Order: sequence, then C-alpha cells, then structure tokens
Amino acid sequence: MKDLWAPQREAALGRVQPLAARMRPRTLDEFAGQKHILGEGKLLRRMLQADAITSLIFHGPPGTGKTTLAELIASHTKRHFERENAASVGVKRIREIIDEAARRLQSGGRRTILFLDEIHRFTRAQQDVLLNDVERGVITFIGATTENPLFACNSALVSRSTLFRLEPLNEEDITDVLRRAVADPDRGYGKLQLTVSDDAYHVWSLKCDGDARRALTALEVAVLSSQHALGTRDSALGTSLSIDRQVAQDSIQQKAAVYDSTGDQHYDSISAMIKSIRGSDPDAAVYWIAYMLEAGEDPRFIARRLAILASEDIGNADPRAIMVAAAAWELVERIGMPEGRINLSQCAIYLAMAPKSNASYMAIDSALNDVREGRTLPVPMHLRDSHSSPVGQTRHNGTPGTPGEGYIYSHDVPGALTGQDYLGVDKEYYKPGDAGLEKALAERLAQVRQLRRKSRPAP
Repeated sequence: MKDLWAPQREAALGRVQPLAARMRPRTLDEFAGQKHILGEGKLLRRMLQADAITSLIFHGPPGTGKTTLAELIASHTKRHFERENAASVGVKRIREIIDEAARRLQSGGRRTILFLDEIHRFTRAQQDVLLNDVERGVITFIGATTENPLFACNSALVSRSTLFRLEPLNEEDITDVLRRAVADPDRGYGKLQLTVSDDAYHVWSLKCDGDARRALTALEVAVLSSQHALGTRDSALGTSLSIDRQVAQDSIQQKAAVYDSTGDQHYDSISAMIKSIRGSDPDAAVYWIAYMLEAGEDPRFIARRLAILASEDIGNADPRAIMVAAAAWELVERIGMPEGRINLSQCAIYLAMAPKSNASYMAIDSALNDVREGRTLPVPMHLRDSHSSPVGQTRHNGTPGTPGEGYIYSHDVPGALTGQDYLGVDKEYYKPGDAGLEKALAERLAQVRQLRRKSRPAP
C-alpha cells in the first residue's frame, strides 16, 4: 500500500536538517576541492567516466567530503547506496546488506555500494567479513577514515581497494561553499535579504581549518542568532540581515587543530619540527611546537625529541646544545604548562641556530654495525685490568704478556698525547665536520691520529 504521508514526513525531516546537511553537493560539479583526484584527467575522475569504480578507501581530515563523495559516486553510477557507521554496525547487519546486494544483482543486475564510515573502528576480524564479497564484486565497498588506512585497515582489504587521500579545503574553496549557501533559495538563505561581508567570509574560511562542515555551521549560527536578535524567523523575509566580521567571529568556536596523539599528525608534526631545526629555521620550528601544544601534545614528548636532536644533529659542533636541551626538559618537567612553552621555544630556537653536525650519531652507528656484523675485537693487553688473570694471554707479537703491562699514562707525556693504540685495529669512526667547535676538534684529532700511526708497529 502506498504511504500517502511519506512526502510530508520527508519534508518535516528536511526542515530540521542543519545547513551543512542541506547543502551537501548533489552533483560532482558542486563538489568543492579535491582537484588532485577529481580534476580533469585525474584517477578518480577517469574511473567515474569509464564507470570503472572498484572498492575505494577515502582517508583524510574531517569535513573534507568523504561521505558526500561516496554518495555522489553512487548517484553518478546509479548504484544502490547503503550507508553504515563502523562504530555502531555489527557483522550481522553487514551480512544482511551483502545478501540483499546479491539478490539485487540476481533480480535486476543493479549493483550496490556499501559505504562504511569510520572503517578504522572495525576490528580486523570484522573487516575480514567483507573480503570475499568485495573480491567477487557482490558489493562495491567504499570506506572512510581519518586514520592512515595502511595502519588502521586490514592489509587484505587495502590490497583490494584503491586509496584516495582527501585534503583540507583551501580558503577559496570554503568561500565558494559559503557563497553558494547564501545564494541558494531552496537549501540555503537565498530567500532572505542577507548580506555577508568579505571579512566575514575570510574569518570563516580561515578558522574552519579546511572543514566545510564547520564553516557552514558557523554561517547557520550567525544567521539564526542574528534573526533571534531582531526577533524574526525564517519566514520574515522582508527583514534584512547583515553579517560582519564581528558576528562571524562570534559564530565560530575557537579553531581546534586536527590532531591524533597516536596517528599521522603526531608523527608528521614532530618530523616537521625536527627537520625545521636541522634546516636552521627557528620560525618553522616554533610554529610546529605551537601547533602540537595547541593540539594537546605532551610537552615532555617534545622536550625528549629536542634532547635527542641536540646530539643527533648538532653534537660537538656546539656541546652546549645538549645542555640547553637537558635544561629545557628538566624545566618542562618541573614547571609544566603553560609556562613550559617558553622553555621549549628557547631551546628550539637555540638548536635551530646552532652549527650542525651528525658526526657523533654516525660514529656510534658505525661502531655498532661493526660490533654486530664484524669479528669481536679483543681488548688490547695493555688496556686490560691489571688484576685480570694472565693465564693463556699473549702479547700482540705472540709472546706471553701481563694485563696492563706496557700501558702509558697519558698525563705523563707532553700534551697528554701518547700515540698509543686503544683499539687494536686501524679504524676511524668519528669524522668531525667543519662547523662550530668541531672545526677545532678536527684539527686536534688529526694530530692524535697522525701520532698514533707513527707509533703503530709496521705490519
């Protein structure tokens, strides 16, 4: 029996939808951003034009259009669309959808797209349920996640899917979305006498941080709050509304950095900080520290990485660097936030401006490699503890020797340079650079090694 009241119920539900939901793009031409995958000649566009859509996984920050794009693909390809959220759906429901998709194929040949939002919330065992039917083509799977799918998704599911990363929208894209909402008479505010200043658009496009949903929500809050202030409703079309910079600022919450303390942002941001300091850019280093702190990163984690960097990338080119890093770490532990941010900033700026050398880092790694891969070197007889048992021990020339015999006390010779062999083989691990203090260290080391070569017995 036909439901005569269905249109009225749909209309009622439509009226209470927030602006961001009402303004979802209805065609690919309305879809904002993502030109790197949807522009002319790009892979996803070619797949759509050839009707060659396979299983896909969209990943990227919130508000970049992952769900909307899945719906548009279903509409463009005229496939049945099933939408579920991995946080609330179970395996039983997934099996029902797959069975329905199979019957749909058998009865009319229409294919089905299963869109699973937050796919990373599915356990790997739950994801396995999809594998067989995805491979057989019973369903076309589209997953969406804010995580890196290479880590968050079953490798077998990833191998059966094409991965697309969606990027945050730029300011121009966000402004276009907002202007479309202001002008649209059916889904937006085109029937109102609404004026929005360029400054207001700029505030929203900047503070939403590439999230179109946040920008549209801010516009809706601005309109509704302005109407309330004037004592009007949507139906009062004769009343003009004006939204300026101040109203726009009041309508959007403080910008929150998209950040996952265990995900890509965590590793990408600390990597950016480290590479900025290594590249002697204090401005970039301070920015990335600010970004991490504002997003809630543990300041002790940042301090720890600065301490590692002080030895790894500066080392003896400026020995004070490790002292500054150690002091900053200790002060952050003692003082805490928000004051600890100043210690981190001072430390990062000092490290960025310090001369750079990775010689200490390379030296220990080279030595470790020899220890692990090469033959273990015996401690030379003259360096052994004099209390060690001499039984079975010999000198380097094959004659018996006593531990400690032949050792020269460095302070007994001028300049404390004995030329004595302390390793037993001719091997150089430390190769100082020509920056900072290491330039002087390189000159002294050359003297030390030259003297050692002269005193080493001929082979």
